[in-house]
Amino acid sequence: MNRKRERTMPFVNIRITREGATAEQKRRLIQGVTDLLADVLGKNPKTTFVIIDEVDTDNWGIGGESVTELRKK
Repeated sequence: MNRKRERTMPFVNIRITREGATAEQKRRLIQGVTDLLADVLGKNPKTTFVIIDEVDTDNWGIGGESVTELRKK
């Protein structure tokens, strides 16, 4: 592995609606993304950052409407 690759620190930001993803599901997402970057790009898992942001459905819009409103239909 070349030195430049070893120094890079991947940062992955996952955004999901706040609707009850469990701690176990989030753990699996973090581990899965970390493993994927290691397998595909050779990234060091020890320097891979994965952040999960949970967004209220009122604050997530699709097609001009909030997810909250769309789910009411």
